[in-house]
Amino acid sequence: MSSPVNSHANSLLKRSRALPLSLFIASVLAPQATFSSQTQAPTVASETKAPATVQTSASAPTTLSENAMSVAEYAVATYQKDMVDSLTQLVSFNTQAVEGQTPDTNPAFVDFKASLKELSQTLGLDYADHGYVLLIGLDANVLTKDMKKLGIVTHGDVQPANPALWAKSPYELDTTSEPGKLIGRGTEDDKGAIVTAMYAMKAIKDKQIPLDRRIELVVYLAEESDWAPLKAFLKDYTPAQINITIDAEYPVVTAEKGWSKISFTVPKMMPNNDDLANTQAPILTSFFGGYFASQVPQQAEAQIVGSTPALLASLKSKAAAQKGMSYRFENQCDTQPCHLHIFADGKAAHSSTPEDGVNAVTHLAALLANEPWPKTNAAMTMTAMNELVGLGLYAEQFGEIAYSDSFMGPMTLSPTVVAETDKGTEVTINLRRPVGKTPALLSSQTLDALNAWQSKHQISLNDVTSYWGEPMVMKDAPHQQTLLDVFAHYTQIPDPKPIAIGGSTNSKLFPNALSFGPAMPGAEYTGHTEKEFITLEQFMLNLKMYTAAFIELSAKR
Repeated sequence: MSSPVNSHANSLLKRSRALPLSLFIASVLAPQATFSSQTQAPTVASETKAPATVQTSASAPTTLSENAMSVAEYAVATYQKDMVDSLTQLVSFNTQAVEGQTPDTNPAFVDFKASLKELSQTLGLDYADHGYVLLIGLDANVLTKDMKKLGIVTHGDVQPANPALWAKSPYELDTTSEPGKLIGRGTEDDKGAIVTAMYAMKAIKDKQIPLDRRIELVVYLAEESDWAPLKAFLKDYTPAQINITIDAEYPVVTAEKGWSKISFTVPKMMPNNDDLANTQAPILTSFFGGYFASQVPQQAEAQIVGSTPALLASLKSKAAAQKGMSYRFENQCDTQPCHLHIFADGKAAHSSTPEDGVNAVTHLAALLANEPWPKTNAAMTMTAMNELVGLGLYAEQFGEIAYSDSFMGPMTLSPTVVAETDKGTEVTINLRRPVGKTPALLSSQTLDALNAWQSKHQISLNDVTSYWGEPMVMKDAPHQQTLLDVFAHYTQIPDPKPIAIGGSTNSKLFPNALSFGPAMPGAEYTGHTEKEFITLEQFMLNLKMYTAAFIELSAKR
């Protein structure tokens, strides 16, 4: 899942621990939004989740066909090792967008496509390369102009990764650091899903299940950065009549918030060298953090010239009181004035579920608050974080923009990138908006909030922009109940209900598109985090559910 906006090496969510079974079941059975025990604010489900801990009982009631159940079991019994090997291969390619390059010129993408082509041929699937879009299908031999299709929509590009925060390279499938987990960039978002869909089709082919629909896997190669090439492709491509996006979570996603952004630049107001050399009071000279626009930042830094023992002691005391944060203070006093460098470490998360992370930028800002800092761009950026955002998640302090929908939950707001440049400090704030307010109203309310803040501090922000992505609500999709039935059968959870998520997937561009996995509800999603993983258990459960769903929706009756 990612951003539908161009020019971002941007956009992240959850999957570390499974909830207790009672809470897991409750989260799935909830008819609409779930609720956070800390804030009581409604929260949407994340974009992808973690391992299932529930096993299917042989006596569990089912509406699934014998073919669906038997082929699903066969797929897992036959292809577990091959799937891990294939995922190892795909993870090895750093398919992160590079400005100025395309999937046909970027060597990592070229090799990734060659690997997928080879895998398709090995599995007996057809393969077509359309540049930014790959089509991998089953039953091409019966494809006619008016043939019905089942579309499976996913993506092969990934978000950036900071190698320093991984036990091994992000592009090496790590199966040993934490036994039971398959760790690597793309394992959850979305290379694991690609592998799962392909081996599900292979199992169906092995068993020669007669199909009424062609199964066609659509692998887009710029989902995380630029949707324009996909939109262009869809002008001439006839998509399937029913589609499944495997880039979100279970049971079935019928609503997605709109990926949105507010950005501005705090102009440079740095003191000159003489001021720094002769300072009698501490000066905040640097404040930055964040890695890309759809990740709650795990790390942030600040630098102070003229630090004092009293200030250092105060900051350390405040740091110890912050939950979920760790700090390192490096105070250099070999020459005067002292220079204090603060390193903040929180917890990364997908920005569509900020409740799963601990934002290092906002917590560092809170640590530095209430000091009489001289007016530098670092100090004013820190002040903006404290006054416009704070430690909240739902835009509570950002003027009047906060609101909520009864099904989709509240709008979320996370500062994700604070970058120091020659122009000043550039701030990117990522929001996920539900239905309920228009882009025009949100733009107006955003400007009102920023204008009020500028007037209060007698400062003029530069490059103020906002973008408001459209929320999606899918109603009356013909395959919704079938997908719910498959999920219910393999989890033994009766009567699961559709859910809304904070993420944004390519479902928005396809007819009758519902998201179905690959993540479980009730567990933390790791798709955009540092140390992304999927468990082997979940990997195999997904294979069962995808195999069964493909047969139920495509097999002849």
